[in-house]
Amino acid sequence: MSNKKSGNTAAEVKAIVEPIVENMGLTLWNVCFVKEGSEYYLRIFIDKDEGVTIDDCENVTRAIDEPLDRLDPIEQNYILEVSSPGVERELILDWHFDRYLGAPVMVKLIRPDENGVREYNGTLISHDKDTAVLMLENGKETVIKKKAAVYIKLDDFNIN
Repeated sequence: MSNKKSGNTAAEVKAIVEPIVENMGLTLWNVCFVKEGSEYYLRIFIDKDEGVTIDDCENVTRAIDEPLDRLDPIEQNYILEVSSPGVERELILDWHFDRYLGAPVMVKLIRPDENGVREYNGTLISHDKDTAVLMLENGKETVIKKKAAVYIKLDDFNIN
């Protein structure tokens, strides 16, 4: 149906599904549209304070299926997956970092930094658009460039 090439697919999907998800009392954590092998996947991550249930995932899938088919923001065939971001949730958006200031995180860098270190564990003490600042166990601060990280995730082994 749609032949548009402009715009960001994940952002278009987010605009469609976020109001639906919020109406169901849930938070839209993130939307990812990725190709893995020969398949395309549309992954919708939902969250709520009490934790996401399988029923939440099924209900969201049913609620967004028709609007996604009707509005057709994705021209490829894809597999729809709705799930929780999990305990070791990846921090991607600014509000993710805001929400988890003071929380233990783990970071994996694309390449070792100037000290030869590729993985860090510490407490997220601040962030801005480009960086995250961690307080390490040794009491030293380190600044992580977000673009240099494979991921910045909650460290579920150290959450109190």
